[in-house]
Amino acid sequence: MKKQPMYTFLLVFTVICVLAAISTLIPQASVEKVSLLGYKAHCPFTPVSTVICLLLAGTGCRIRAKKFKSVSPPIPK
Repeated sequence: MKKQPMYTFLLVFTVICVLAAISTLIPQASVEKVSLLGYKAHCPFTPVSTVICLLLAGTGCRIRAKKFKSVSPPIPK
């Protein structure tokens, strides 16, 4: 069964959001500002931006799950 283009778009969106969430946690010594967690991270708003990215990824998964449900054939008796 061929998936629709929107399914692929939502899957790519979810992967990008998860990667963005992970990248916000990466320590970086060259940054001037300290993150809200107390260390110099790639993103100064580390816990907030991580949660936002993960919520967006979760939303993409949820939309994908609801919109593209696979319908299984009925079980013969």
